[in-house]
Amino acid sequence: MKNILCAVFVFFGAAAFCAANGIAEEAARGNERADMSYSFGMVVASDIVGTGLEINYDAFIQGFREVMEKQKTRYTQDEAMAKIQAAYTAAQAEIGQRNLAAGTAFLADNAKRPAVVTTPSGLQYESVTEGTGAVPLPTDTVRVNYRGTTIDGKVFDSTYESGVPAEVPLNGVIPGWSEGLRMMKEGGKAKLYIPPNLAYGAKGAGTTIGPNSVLVFDVELLAIVQPPKADGTEAGPGGK
Repeated sequence: MKNILCAVFVFFGAAAFCAANGIAEEAARGNERADMSYSFGMVVASDIVGTGLEINYDAFIQGFREVMEKQKTRYTQDEAMAKIQAAYTAAQAEIGQRNLAAGTAFLADNAKRPAVVTTPSGLQYESVTEGTGAVPLPTDTVRVNYRGTTIDGKVFDSTYESGVPAEVPLNGVIPGWSEGLRMMKEGGKAKLYIPPNLAYGAKGAGTTIGPNSVLVFDVELLAIVQPPKADGTEAGPGGK
């Protein structure tokens, strides 16, 4: 009798242990699924957050669920994409109008400062440190350090963070950059205030630079990169 009772206790003990392990494994799978789902939501939102689109979360979840569960949806995929595109276009136009007004006011105030030179194109140039070297030509490649910000100070690009200067062909960048760098000498530092028509215009650039944005660059012209001549010798000043 004692042996039977021991066997019963061992059986039920093992069963309880297995059940507990099963619950733990299911909980772990549930946690992994929750972590993945949360992360997926973050990734989707990061693609939307800078677009100006306003999301109805209940409708978003409904559409998401209906597709995932293979239910009948309110729209076809093509219809849904058309609605997203129309909303995106309208949101970007509204952001562009706000950016243009803010940028115009910023440039008007900035132009009043004695240190700022406004060129015929509308570029605003401010020398910080005068260089002593050569002046680059439109076809030159230059080695620079720079930091790019919006007028509210948000950094969207910088070589200072990586610690590695960039080599930039002046005939392959936005017009404001090309013009501004050709006003500098090697060893110089300057600030460039670039209006939208000399930057990325009404389209902007991705989610970091909105439509009709005025861009501000701190630029340090380290050197004009000398391309080799056909005979293998180094070219002279200015890349020629």
